[in-house]
Amino acid sequence: MDSIDLEVLKTSAGWIAAGHRCELVTVIKTWGSSPRPIGATLAICDDGRVVGSVSGGCIEDDLIERVRTHGIVRTLPEIVSYGISADEAHRFGLPCGGTIELAIEPLSAASRIDELLERLERHELVQRQLDLHSGAVTLSKAPAGAIMTVDPEQMITLHGPRWRLLIIGAGQLSRFLAQIASAMDYHVIVCDPREEYRAGWQVDGVELVHAMPDDLVLELRLDHRSAVVALTHDPKLDDLALMEALKSDAFYVGAIGSRLNNSKRRERLLQFDVTEEQLARLHGPIGLYIGSKTPAEIAISILAEMTAVKNGVPASMQIQHAAALTPPGTNACLIEVS
Repeated sequence: MDSIDLEVLKTSAGWIAAGHRCELVTVIKTWGSSPRPIGATLAICDDGRVVGSVSGGCIEDDLIERVRTHGIVRTLPEIVSYGISADEAHRFGLPCGGTIELAIEPLSAASRIDELLERLERHELVQRQLDLHSGAVTLSKAPAGAIMTVDPEQMITLHGPRWRLLIIGAGQLSRFLAQIASAMDYHVIVCDPREEYRAGWQVDGVELVHAMPDDLVLELRLDHRSAVVALTHDPKLDDLALMEALKSDAFYVGAIGSRLNNSKRRERLLQFDVTEEQLARLHGPIGLYIGSKTPAEIAISILAEMTAVKNGVPASMQIQHAAALTPPGTNACLIEVS
């Protein structure tokens, strides 16, 4: 599964290659409530086909109707606003007084979509600069901390590789975790050197790798858009992968296990060359406390914690398994995602 933004770019490239005219629509500003965030994209073809989304559907309907009635006639980028009046807000599904501002860019071979896709395949974080007067496009490596910006002269958008999730172990919990993470647009890789676990394991769109987990961690060169979750319960597999992952730039590193098992794991890792500072990055017991008991619920708990970390939610606002009390008569292993 491709991320929505990547799907928009790939589909646009296909339309251009097939000789169609098409436009790229980007949300650049919103006032009040908005169904889609700034930076959301949509592409529309001259035959009315669309991919992506910039609203709950009503603005898309208007864009499609205009193309079907008038065709694609723009030759230069244009800034368009929807929902300025209360009547328009109601018509386009925005709250009364709400407004959404869009940049609509006619695409061609000069838009450098193919080159952008090539750079994304190399896992680059790319800055695309669009001259709003001439339509000229330049691509460059995005500097650290770069954000999307728009001014009267130009629009700068950021395009990066998909968020990656490496799952160690191909068990039942891994299946649920991989399925949900794929639906959240993660590029999911499952690693398990054990043939008996790999046999018959299949999730569409998920890469299954036969390798030693620590070797794969090094090979992937994990960056700040990567996460690692160890689920095998086997220290020979989990610990070595965690040791390398904790030294990487991965934004999240977690391991399954109860409080007791997690404590023992931390002691083992310190016997290797893992520092106290690196070890502090380890999430375990893994997941946010939601009373999870089934594999599907545990997968949701893990991804909830990953999402909170990715979005910068302070730890003080999260109820983690390590801090949760085990209700009397409850299986502690399930509560702590062991």
